[in-house]
Amino acid sequence: MIGGFLGAGKTTTIARLARHYQARGQRVAIVTNDQAADLVDTNSLRSQGFEVGEVAGACFCCNFNELTSVVEQLDAGCRPDVILAEPVGSCTDLVATVIRPLVQVYQQPLDVAPYGVILKPSHGRRILGAESNAGGANRGGFSPQAEYIFRKQIEEADFVVVNRVDELSAADVQLLAELLSNQFPGRPILRMSARSGAGFDALCELLEQRGEFGRRVIELDYDVYAAGEAELGWLNAQLRLSAAEPFELDGVLQDIVDGLRQRLGPLNAETAHLKAIGLRDQYYGVANLVSSFTAPELSVASGCRTGEAQLVVNARVAVDPVLLDQLVRETLHAVAARVRGHIEFATVQSFRPGRPVPTHRLNP
Repeated sequence: MIGGFLGAGKTTTIARLARHYQARGQRVAIVTNDQAADLVDTNSLRSQGFEVGEVAGACFCCNFNELTSVVEQLDAGCRPDVILAEPVGSCTDLVATVIRPLVQVYQQPLDVAPYGVILKPSHGRRILGAESNAGGANRGGFSPQAEYIFRKQIEEADFVVVNRVDELSAADVQLLAELLSNQFPGRPILRMSARSGAGFDALCELLEQRGEFGRRVIELDYDVYAAGEAELGWLNAQLRLSAAEPFELDGVLQDIVDGLRQRLGPLNAETAHLKAIGLRDQYYGVANLVSSFTAPELSVASGCRTGEAQLVVNARVAVDPVLLDQLVRETLHAVAARVRGHIEFATVQSFRPGRPVPTHRLNP
């Protein structure tokens, strides 16, 4: 299982890991997780040819039986050698509620690898480098309750990966490593770029290790945890865009993410993650915005020009979900108008996550 905050790079890392294990001749299955259905990550991984099961409607810890059911379904088709699991990016306490129950409750021959958490640099620099104010947000853009989740994710990890090192200066990478070492001592710190592959071999080597891993059961205040999760407005939408004349799919995806960024800016609504995927036949493209402090990016270019595409939009923003729904719809209609197209919504779900209630919680 590869954890980390929303927008940390978990999906890109898992895709690279899957290709690594496949190259070794191993069968690989992936399990994704979200508070709602219609997940960009699931669509992206399936478009890359991976076998993917999805646990939707709650995090792994609160829907443990669904997690084991999905694993069994993957096993029934063709027993995988490796299962890669990506938990919801706003969840923590996964050692006590997922890893240890998998070992002690789920009676299957699973060999659980060390649990790694990917650090999101754009928020890590601010959250780890600043003290929260008593009553409001700090330079990280989130409330102390949301920052609490970010910190707890690192606290329970066996190791931490500083991702996106190809986008950071050597001084920034060193600063993040020092902040982690000082505040969370005793954890190996890897430096990696999930996109370029720099430092990836070290991650593979660490995941092969066995020993006293998956034992950092943290003390967690579930009231603070619930308040941190409830701060985020959550939206998943699936729709079809069609136009009389062909349009550039990548341009549409970038316009969706950038249009949302511009609408959220005046509200000072901190973005945890915005992402959009466009699908047409064998083509797919993905655009992302991983924080209010960074620029939108086209993380996967489709190179596709088409008159029709299926779109999935996921948004995790510290704003009321009703307002988030309105802003997403406004943005999508504006983008459709730019290409003189028409959109048809299949599903739209917008909400705040409910209080986490784990199926199991086991101490060492």
